[in-house]
Parts: sequence; C-alpha cells; structure tokens
Amino acid sequence: MKNLPFEWLVGLRYTRAGRRSSRNSFISFISLISMAGIALGVAALIIVLSVMNGFQKEVRDRMLSVLPHIEVFDASGVIPDWQATAKQAQLHPSVLGAAPYVDAQSMIVNDGVMRGAVIRGILPDEEPKVSIVASKVKAGKLTDLKEGAFNIILGVELARAMHVGIGDKVTLAAPEGQLTPAGTIPRLKGFTVVAVFEAGHYEFDSGMAFIHLADAQKFFRQDAPTGVRLRIKDMLQAPQVAFELSRSLGGSLITRDWSQQNSNYFAAVKTEKTMMFIILTLIIAVAAFNLVSTLVMTVTEKQADIAILRTLGASPMSIMKIFMVQGGLVGLFGTALGVLSGIIVALNIDVIVPFIEKILGIQFLAKEVYVISTLPSDLHWSDVWTIGGIAVVLAFLATIYPSWRAARVKPAEALRYE
Repeated sequence: MKNLPFEWLVGLRYTRAGRRSSRNSFISFISLISMAGIALGVAALIIVLSVMNGFQKEVRDRMLSVLPHIEVFDASGVIPDWQATAKQAQLHPSVLGAAPYVDAQSMIVNDGVMRGAVIRGILPDEEPKVSIVASKVKAGKLTDLKEGAFNIILGVELARAMHVGIGDKVTLAAPEGQLTPAGTIPRLKGFTVVAVFEAGHYEFDSGMAFIHLADAQKFFRQDAPTGVRLRIKDMLQAPQVAFELSRSLGGSLITRDWSQQNSNYFAAVKTEKTMMFIILTLIIAVAAFNLVSTLVMTVTEKQADIAILRTLGASPMSIMKIFMVQGGLVGLFGTALGVLSGIIVALNIDVIVPFIEKILGIQFLAKEVYVISTLPSDLHWSDVWTIGGIAVVLAFLATIYPSWRAARVKPAEALRYE
C-alpha cells in the first residue's frame, strides 16, 4: 500500500467511511448505496439473460427433437436417388447422419372432427440418425410404422383433439383429389394409430404426424422422397454447414437449416433479449448517476483537503485521479459483487426457485398452464463479460464530471473561511 501513488492512497481513504463527522458517514453510506445499485443491476441482468437463454435453449432442443439440423431437397419436389445425395452429404466432416423424408399437408378426420396437420413420411430404422423423435414417443414405438400397414403416429395434442388412442382409426384426406366422371373427389385413406409422441412444443404436438416413407409416397403419389434430412455435430454451426453443402452438392439441390425454418421465432427471441438487455442496463445507468451525486457531495465536503493538496504541489490532474479512483473503486466493487451474485444465482436457479416456491407455497410456472414448468438457465460467459464491462465503463464515465469539478477548485477561495 505504501508504494502506491498518493492519488490512490487518498482515493482509497475517501472510499472508506469517515469517523469524524456525520456528513462523512452519510457520503460513505451513499457510496454503499451506489455500489449496491450497480451490483443489483449487474446481477439482475446476468440472471435474466441466463433465464432467457435457458428458455431459448429448451424450446430449441424441443423443436429439434422432430426437426432436422439441415434439409436437402430438390427444386422439382422430389429426390429420385436420395441414397447418392445422402452419401455425398455425409462426406462433409460435420455431418453425422442422413435419412429421407416426405413432407406434405393433409386433413385428419375422425368422428366429425377435422384437423390440418403436417404428415411426415420416414424410415423408422433411419430416423434415429437425424432426430430423437423415437425417445419422444410416449405410447407405442416408432418401429410400429410398417411398410404397407398404413399406420400413423400422432402428436399428443393432436390425438387428444381427435379423441383417439392406440389402435383407433383415423382418415387422411390428400390435398389433391381424384378425377372421376362425376368430377374431382377427395382421396381418403384410413390409418391406424400405433403410437403417440410428445415433443414438448405445442406447434408440433398439435399439428404433426408420422407415417412410413413408402406409405407416404403411395398416398401422396410421389415417385421418390421429398428430400434428405441431416444431423450435424454442432447444431449452432448449421448455417455455415448448410452453405458449404449447397456449394458441394450443386445441381438443383437446395439446403435449408433449422434456423431458416423458424426464422420468425428466433428473430422475435433475439429482439426480446436485446430489449431486455437495454431495459435492465438502465438500472446500472441509474446507479452510475447515483455515483455522480455521491462524488459531487464528496468534492463539496473535501474542498479544504483539495486546496491543501493543491498548495502542497498537487496538479489538477492528480486531484482528478483521486476522485476517479474513488468512483472507480465503487464501480469495480459493485460490478464484482454483482457478477459474483449473478453467476451464483444463474448456476443454481434450479435449486433456488423451488426453494422459494416451497417457502411461499406457490408455483411460478404451473404445469397445467405452461409446457415448461421450471425456470431453465443457460449462463453464457460472453454475456457476463459484456455486462461487467458495461458496468465498469459507466462507473468510470460517472467519475469524469465530479473529478473535473474537483480539479477546478481554487485553493484561496476554498480556504478563505477555514
């Protein structure tokens, strides 16, 4: 400590609580409030962004339980030689698996109840290579889809809306009718419900069904699969891998990654996260403004000390450094406390929230209302560094005006009434 410049020593002394007057103690109390405000803002921002990241990750994982990382399809609507396309795509080091699919819209009818749904034709043996839908089947098995048996697997909400269970029959209506001498009549086919899946995402649970690939081709009158679905090592690299595949596959083949399929949802989440970041940053800004008032009060209280230091040879820049050190330390301590608190809460939110719910006797996310009934958390260290850096910068900016005001104190005027 003795080897520190005198500006640091004086700034450290001003940061501590004074004992000689109640005014000094009041200023130190305001400093603590400023420090607590910065800590609260930093901690709140880290926790909220971690929870939002957690919700985004949870929804994304549930969506990707039935969606592929990348889809490869032809502009004509079908890929005759899907095996060759799959083999060529798997030459890419990031591709782990490939499987064909047929996608089409259809109406499902049962007992006067009619629902629109996406019908996906798959190969039960190949599907686990590209999705985890097999693990989402709650009743029955994915392998119950047999070629020629015309079996179907419904989403849990869709099955509930149709009032059907395992073993019941539903009727599928093809989007294209059949021409007859009497005119165009709808093409209908009966399917047997052999399983029910629950992805945990309402859009898919209420509007998607799986049938065997061969049955889908027959029913929708397609000569080949719609395309090939791919699974890669890192789903976050899907846009880059899809771009590379589009160049290597060539021809009329088109690649589409999972973020493009749900671009509106992820754009909305990104906008919401950005707005929440800006709003909560205002808490830190308010604490920084509070720090300005604290330093202004300190400068007013320490005018005599400033004058004496000036008469002893301290330069205006040295006076500025003293109060910048004081404000900077408050900002650093507050940021460090907020970062530590935010990280602890974000990493243990799965324990803290149930504990609070147990004490208060309430449940924040009721299972009967929300699909995700627990608060997930996904701490991103990049968010922590960004938030901490912003808090420190705002704290140092808050010291500029009070420090500049302290450097302009004139010794003679300050000591006139001392």
